[in-house]
Amino acid sequence: SDVYKRQYQRRVRGAIKMPTPLTRPTIVKKRTKKFKRHQSDRFIRVDEAWRRPKGIDSSVRRKFRGKILMPNIGYGSNKKTKHVMKNGFKKFLVHNVSELELLMMHNGTYAAEVAHDVSLKTRTLINERAEQLDIKVLNRNARMTTEDDE
Repeated sequence: SDVYKRQYQRRVRGAIKMPTPLTRPTIVKKRTKKFKRHQSDRFIRVDEAWRRPKGIDSSVRRKFRGKILMPNIGYGSNKKTKHVMKNGFKKFLVHNVSELELLMMHNGTYAAEVAHDVSLKTRTLINERAEQLDIKVLNRNARMTTEDDE
């Protein structure tokens, strides 16, 4: 199939290529702006985080024209492109090498992201194993230098 062809082409060319996503669907966001809480611009005590208006006379709750829009299910993402990043992969948080092995058969769909509390030693092992398995590591160079090096 297509996966095997791609892996064969990489071996034939000889050059080391970065892992690429299997499919690259166009991601359509119905809304990119955050839904702000009603009157959060007027009062400091009212946080911007969305809360549903519950007042009996609330013009936002009653959906008057020109008022703040409320979030609803229609703004949801397409199932095929949900959680997909701009590079075409989905994120998968990895803490150790054995968790990385789970992505062996899904390296065209998921990309590994090394957790923030992983040591330098484990990070290098994860990066080496990811190269062998042809898995993309999103934060490959993160925390790879010590303060002594600088």
